[in-house]
Amino acid sequence: MDDPTLTPFDTSPELWEELKPLARQMRHEPTLAESKLWQELRNRRCCNAKFRRQHAIERFIVDFCCLEAMVIIEVDGPIHEYTPEQDATRQAYLEALGFVVLRFMNDEVLSEMRGVLERIAEMVLPRM
Repeated sequence: MDDPTLTPFDTSPELWEELKPLARQMRHEPTLAESKLWQELRNRRCCNAKFRRQHAIERFIVDFCCLEAMVIIEVDGPIHEYTPEQDATRQAYLEALGFVVLRFMNDEVLSEMRGVLERIAEMVLPRM
């Protein structure tokens, strides 16, 4: 990166201008599972950790991210944007930056919220 103030996983201002409309749309039109999980993560409700939603990391927009713990949470459903191969490449890239990526299916979030939150806490707490 040319800008010394950016970390390796920050999105450049130029790229952010391109991603911002999509991130805003995704924040305004969440799936039911994303919406319910956000209610559990927002305002430091989970692990006293600061989560962001629809956050840009480099060229990717992740569903939820805790930067202080370097944990990304993806909620996948039937209308998923990436193929399994693209998901694997994307996840490998994010992990190479030092992030841990947790994946949950929509129905898992909707029917097993307590278990989802426990798995998130198991990953976030030791990394803070």
